[in-house]
Amino acid sequence: MQKILDQISEKMMAAFESAGYDAKLGKVTLSNRPDLCEFQCNGAMAGAKQYHKAPLMIAQDVAQKLTDSEVFGEVNAVAPGFLNLKIREDFLKAYLNEMEQSEKFGLTMPEHPRKIILDYGGPNVAKPLHVGHLRSAIIGESIKRICRYAGHEVIGDIHLGDWGLQMGLIITELRVRQPELIYFDDDYTGDYPKEAPFTISELEEIYPTASAKSKEDEAYKAEAMEATFKLQSGVRGYRALWQHIINVSVADLKKNYENLDVTFDLWKGESDVHDMIPAMVEQMKRDGFAYESEGAWVVDVKEETDTKEMPPCMILKSDGASLYNTTDLATIQDRMASYHPDMLIYLTDKRQDLYFEQVFRCARKTGLVKPQTQLVHIGFGTMNGKDGKPFKTREGGVMRLENLIREINEEMIRKIHDNAQTKGYQVDDVEAQETARVVGLAAIKYGDLSNQASKDYIFDIDRFTSFEGDTGPYILYTIVRIKSILNKYEEQDGKLTSTVINEARNPAEKALMLELTKFHGMMELAFEETAPHRICAYIYDLANAFNRFYHETKILTEEDADRKAGWIALLKLTREVLEACIDLLGFTAPERM
Repeated sequence: MQKILDQISEKMMAAFESAGYDAKLGKVTLSNRPDLCEFQCNGAMAGAKQYHKAPLMIAQDVAQKLTDSEVFGEVNAVAPGFLNLKIREDFLKAYLNEMEQSEKFGLTMPEHPRKIILDYGGPNVAKPLHVGHLRSAIIGESIKRICRYAGHEVIGDIHLGDWGLQMGLIITELRVRQPELIYFDDDYTGDYPKEAPFTISELEEIYPTASAKSKEDEAYKAEAMEATFKLQSGVRGYRALWQHIINVSVADLKKNYENLDVTFDLWKGESDVHDMIPAMVEQMKRDGFAYESEGAWVVDVKEETDTKEMPPCMILKSDGASLYNTTDLATIQDRMASYHPDMLIYLTDKRQDLYFEQVFRCARKTGLVKPQTQLVHIGFGTMNGKDGKPFKTREGGVMRLENLIREINEEMIRKIHDNAQTKGYQVDDVEAQETARVVGLAAIKYGDLSNQASKDYIFDIDRFTSFEGDTGPYILYTIVRIKSILNKYEEQDGKLTSTVINEARNPAEKALMLELTKFHGMMELAFEETAPHRICAYIYDLANAFNRFYHETKILTEEDADRKAGWIALLKLTREVLEACIDLLGFTAPERM
């Protein structure tokens, strides 16, 4: 199904051509003066120089060709040469009914779907998720859903930090605390226990303790580095302990991500490509890409067009150890060999822009990816507190993600009870808690996603949980209101399946209908720009348009059955579009609030 702007532009282009002008001048855009018209065409202004003719005369010539248009209800040529346009109510009605009857509301699917790998997790094992992980999880999940909805195959990978010194630190501290564990007995040849010798709570305390010790005690740090070497060399006991760390951590991570309604297709980590690194590095050396510099091995990635300094990409340190760069390059090699993606998207803090530019250039230069493979880094801004500084607990520490979610839910429960008390009804505690969970998640996700990803934003619990303004709860409240009307209509023996949208009878109704037609263009932009904030802006405008229509229209008390059924059909489409959009943002709506 064509975007409405494309359909309208085709008619306008035909009119320009019929009037003797270049059809390309007929592109139509949304009006920047909605008080005057719904759409506009400025092609006559652009054609004035080409045809040595006053733009108003060109506009008038074109307007004459549209006097009996089946699309345009009004075409006005106004000085100095604009074409102000309003579309016909019957054309708008037909467009919306086609949307209602089409899969994905008629969104055009790609002729050649892409395979995309999206890297949007990146937590370290043995450490709890904190607010710093919120943005990558929320934005990444939404981008995954947007790309899939647009018709592409998407594989989401958490890409765990599960290798390196942090593992050696944990193993070392475990050895200090429990030296009798059989994992440290080099002569042991039997099977290791299936149960881990620690809980997730103990594990989360062990790592920061070990990290602090290593900064003060050189001998302890040396022991941790030795433990890391043993682990990576394949010592049985250390590998078995490492597997326990992974299992316990991943179980906890899955629980926390589930609370955010975030899922991954792959639970791979840095460890998965460890054994690939030596061969990859040797190949880079043989091909002449890698060279020795002050004992380290590097690949030049600067280009002639660079206006800023571009350091080489280091792939081995002077002691022979690999780096994050090396692991990420090996991961790219693994992903290309295993999945053959057309596009790789990485989602991290925007401060890693230079790092990913180096890695991507190195991957291209050394042939790890095909020339046509797209490598994209989406850098997001910081989530800040009301003081404008990175979000912290009241005590000044980094807040655990589960604590933030709990605070939001508690605030939502309070507001749900207050709302019920104000309206004079009781709300069941179990229902209130479930509603608070659903609405709280919408508050968190919409609060984040409504901002352009690259920008910093203020995390304001009071504003995000408000039922008014540009917030998740406001969007959900609108959906719940529509659901309530539709339910009451069915209780009046109305049939939702037999309703058809009618022609608009008043400005508020037409404004709502026009907002619905913007869905296709919005989705196209949201995918092309990997921009969930486009969806947020759209559904906020759509919710506002519906609420204006609702307040000006007595829907359920309308005596004309056909008129009422037409309005119900319009509400049904509005609800479906809103629910499709919030699903792309990663949350759902309750039945009532």
